[in-house]
Amino acid sequence: MSDPQIKYDAPDCIIIGGGVIGMLCARELAGEGLKVTLLDKGQTGQESTWAGGGILSPLHPWRYPDAVSAMARWSQARYPEFAEALKTETGVDPEWVQSGVLVLDPEDIDGALAWGKKWQTQIELLSADEAAIREPAMAPRKGNAVWLPKLAQARNPRMGRALTESLHRRRVDIRENCAVTGLEIADGHIRGVRTAEGILRADRVILAAGAWSPQLTNGLQTTLKVLPVRGQMLVFRAPEDLVTRIVLDGPRYVIPRLDGRVLAGSTVEFVGFNKNTTESAREDLQAAAIELIPALANCEIEHHWAGLRPGSPNGVPYIGEHPEISGFYINTGHYRNGLGLAPAAVHLLLDLMLERPPILPPEDYALGQQRPPSAEFPRDA
Repeated sequence: MSDPQIKYDAPDCIIIGGGVIGMLCARELAGEGLKVTLLDKGQTGQESTWAGGGILSPLHPWRYPDAVSAMARWSQARYPEFAEALKTETGVDPEWVQSGVLVLDPEDIDGALAWGKKWQTQIELLSADEAAIREPAMAPRKGNAVWLPKLAQARNPRMGRALTESLHRRRVDIRENCAVTGLEIADGHIRGVRTAEGILRADRVILAAGAWSPQLTNGLQTTLKVLPVRGQMLVFRAPEDLVTRIVLDGPRYVIPRLDGRVLAGSTVEFVGFNKNTTESAREDLQAAAIELIPALANCEIEHHWAGLRPGSPNGVPYIGEHPEISGFYINTGHYRNGLGLAPAAVHLLLDLMLERPPILPPEDYALGQQRPPSAEFPRDA
């Protein structure tokens, strides 16, 4: 929440949404000297930012459109410096770790290897014995594996705390538990937002509210095809170094943390805005994790939770100015990859806002860009 001892000036920009995208937008704009107000219906760093696994790459990245690969590659190259800067500034370590990702028995090995060559990403085809060397805790396997040694993770709850602390240090006006109920628009230009606290004025507004973003574009000719996609996960309390690599087997994976905890995910469910967990998912995730890492059978399940991903039709986020409303900018629809794409997604949006040369072709992420659905993504978005 805002520091009551600080008097905040009228903002140059209002940001709707206190997840990693919204907070990083606020941090970068404050660094450019703008006065920023950040609004969230709950608490900063929660929802999908908190609920995700923290893998800084799309799962099976070769199945995504090139626009996602381009954004992921740009972000991955800058994450070590970004994470270290946050740690130095705030004292909160986001725990960026280059764990590597081991993909077991991929159905599309040729596609994976071709993708690695195209995007200049180190990728190796391993035998079952070679895969076992990479992750000794893994159950014996017979099939091949694909190994991506340069891919990394961050501990997303800690990333959320670090970003929140950074915003306080940069005098961003953070207003939590402040839901936005509508937009103030006049003559085709954004003029502010409506909240329970009243109308807040600004000539630039960024919508970064994840799965909830479409609620504020209803009634406009150009709306957002973003759908909530529930994901359930578990975390095991395990001994340190039991697992050292991210291991992906079809839709299931395990992620090791530095303190020994092991995350297991994840479901993909189209149940609207329902964030309840289910016993069937708990049993399925636990069984899949133990099948991958047998020693997890002896480890306590510490927590079981669910979050809502903002799914777009093909996984490509919406980034740019709304075509009907000048000054109204969108950054949402990152599906499972908000944390991994955040540095590039935010930089590109700020390029457009501040009229800088864009790091990536803006048309690939524009609101009007066609996004042909595929089986990997929320087809009804």
